[in-house]
Amino acid sequence: MLGNWSFGDYYKKEAITWAWQLLTEVWKLPKGRIWATYFKDELDQIPEDVEAAEIWLKQPGFDPTHLLPFGRKDNFWEMADTGPCGPDTEIHYDRGPDFCNMKDDPNHVCGVNGECERFLEIWNNVFIQYNRLSPTELVPLEKKHVDTGMGFERIVSILQDVSSNYKTDLFMPLIRRVQELTGQSDAEREANLTPYRVIADHARATSFLIADGVVPGNIGRNYVCRMLVRRAARFGMKLDLHKPFMAEVAQVVIAEYGDFYPELKKNAPAILDNLTREEKQFQKTVNTGLEYLNELLADLKQSKKSLLDGRLAFDLYATHGLPLEITRDIAQEQGMDVDTQGFQEAMEAHRLASGAGREFGDMGGDDVEIYAQLVEELTTTNKLGPKGVQYNPYEAVNDPVEVLALLSKGQPVTTAGVGDPIEVLLPKTGFYVESGGQVSDTGQIVGADGKDWVIQITGMRKPAAGVIVHIGKVVKGQPKVGDLAKVIVDMERRKATMRNHTATHLLHAALHEVLGDHARQAGSLVAPDRLRFDFNHPQPMTREEVLDVEARVNKAILANYPLHIVEKSLQEAIDEGAMALFGEKYGAEVRTITIGEETAYSYELCGGTHVDETGDIGLFLITYEGSIAAGVRRIEAVTGWQAYELARERMNILDHTNHFLGTSPAETLPKMKSLMESLSAADKEIEKLRTQLVAGAFDEQLANTETIEGIPVLRIMLPNADMEALREMADKFRQKNPSGVALLASDLDGKPVLLAVVTDDLVKRGLHAGNLVKQVAQVVGGGGGGHPTLAQAGGKDPSKLAEALDQVPVYIKTNLK
Repeated sequence: MLGNWSFGDYYKKEAITWAWQLLTEVWKLPKGRIWATYFKDELDQIPEDVEAAEIWLKQPGFDPTHLLPFGRKDNFWEMADTGPCGPDTEIHYDRGPDFCNMKDDPNHVCGVNGECERFLEIWNNVFIQYNRLSPTELVPLEKKHVDTGMGFERIVSILQDVSSNYKTDLFMPLIRRVQELTGQSDAEREANLTPYRVIADHARATSFLIADGVVPGNIGRNYVCRMLVRRAARFGMKLDLHKPFMAEVAQVVIAEYGDFYPELKKNAPAILDNLTREEKQFQKTVNTGLEYLNELLADLKQSKKSLLDGRLAFDLYATHGLPLEITRDIAQEQGMDVDTQGFQEAMEAHRLASGAGREFGDMGGDDVEIYAQLVEELTTTNKLGPKGVQYNPYEAVNDPVEVLALLSKGQPVTTAGVGDPIEVLLPKTGFYVESGGQVSDTGQIVGADGKDWVIQITGMRKPAAGVIVHIGKVVKGQPKVGDLAKVIVDMERRKATMRNHTATHLLHAALHEVLGDHARQAGSLVAPDRLRFDFNHPQPMTREEVLDVEARVNKAILANYPLHIVEKSLQEAIDEGAMALFGEKYGAEVRTITIGEETAYSYELCGGTHVDETGDIGLFLITYEGSIAAGVRRIEAVTGWQAYELARERMNILDHTNHFLGTSPAETLPKMKSLMESLSAADKEIEKLRTQLVAGAFDEQLANTETIEGIPVLRIMLPNADMEALREMADKFRQKNPSGVALLASDLDGKPVLLAVVTDDLVKRGLHAGNLVKQVAQVVGGGGGGHPTLAQAGGKDPSKLAEALDQVPVYIKTNLK
């Protein structure tokens, strides 16, 4: 983008005059092909930019008929609801009638800001002269500014007299190199323009990015670079380019642009190396990712949905390296889209979980230095031991402990009051800190020795080495640094979490028994109200497999196996067959959890909290099994009281269903199947009768065909007709009337439905079904459009359907030639 700016110096006269001189005197563009627009408010609330219009009319050789006013959408610039803003003048170039791509539309008229490609906007001069204080209040700025932008590739395409930016000498050398790599003919290249253009554009962009030090990566601008490389590689596959090729195209970028941008030549090795490495990395996983994406899209189609879950899209990126933009490209090619907000939320959750800003259970954050300094001071005064806070979540802390530090909003404080968010540092704690999928404990820290204050603890974290912090809010009194306090863990919540944690170990073992040893843990969440367990498995579990796993876990619960917790060396545990999780970091000494006696049902390394015996879990119910990534499945489940409540809820539903159907539990399913079959048959019969009724009503109303401007016109309302029925009636109308217009309307379940028909001969005389139905639909608060001979629309207000039908003769009389 080219531009020039003025801050309180030159203004409209100079900006417009210089633009005209550059275009017509320096570049010698034909004056008769240049058009200009200026601002005229369609709401008459902002003054018309008469000054800009008058300046244009004074330019030598400017055609006054080529000056056009436009409203806020096209000719008023604002960057926000409030702040600097102002009118603009746009410069458009008429490339000639051959550039119109809507010649088949008899109603189309080429024009500036129109729908075809004939007129090309090349320059925009924004005159920032107002400050918007509110949606209705503008005040003039003391100093006026000019901000312009001109499309570089666009002006080059005009100067070189080519039909597209991509046919300029800025892109054609790159496109020819891609063609050499593919071995395609010119005709084949023209048939595959999009891949060629994407590769050329992205090769140029990434070459400049890498030259400026922005290499492919996961965050911010590095992610943009990675996305561009991978998107180009994916389009290369469409041209049968399955080996790294971007470096080949980048060499042309360097050769063509390097004299003007020496950083390209200087950084050529880095550009070529980064492009090749990124393509190779992408190719390792892309085929699996594309297969998985196509499976997901096929599932969406089958379920008649059109939006891919953003979490799945993020997993395609995190696991297979498919950037959101590639996933969206492929989805849109198949008529679907991606939940981008869900993708961003999943990415943020991943960022937090990986340590960049994680709230609980991980080191890091803006206050690392503050806590590190605190620990140093407290260690020096012997208030903390050399290893920092004593952490033992497996035993209660019964003795009072001293409040060593309080932090509020990241800063140390000596005291806090009711309602204050606070972080508390104690010399030792029995609160569990989130780790290994198990969430942090909650509870209270209360004043001891007559100190009447309470801090409600909602979470825990490790901001620095040796530091464990309690996160909470003061709910009573005024805690102070130096006070003695008691630590009270919410044991009911802890016990519920323990039930779920031990259940994940049983679940892991059961999955091995049913699916095989490959079904290894890939992630987990252990909370008091539920558990989530991710595991490796290439396909969906069958219902029988899910029930088998659930039954095996419950058998282990009923067996009331004892749990044995032993600390030993990592090597000893591994030699004994303890299950260790890939990616987890273990010290030289580890904590092992054995479930069972002589022959262990489960043996894993784990630092979490657990029940004493499996019978303490009570009951285990699986609530969900599904895919979260290629080759990774997820099971969600509940235990204990939550499992009882779920079972009771389902039994209540069954009891109510039995009562409603008048059946016993054993008879319920056959009865429901019978009812569904009867209902389906009834629906078909109803649809058949509805079609017959609509057809009968239509046949009766065919007699109401009127003559308007010498042509047969039918505008009627049909009862309870859906769009399919209206289309059938439209076919009947055309059979009876080789020449004519019909507007068929219906109130379908409180929603207006409209269908317009125009025969071919009347299209040639200026009528258009899409324009007709659009005009009619506006009356009922809707919109629509379509083909010149057949178009449909919907609306909101069925009470105005009769009034809407009155628009038919108005449209015909206005547009019939």
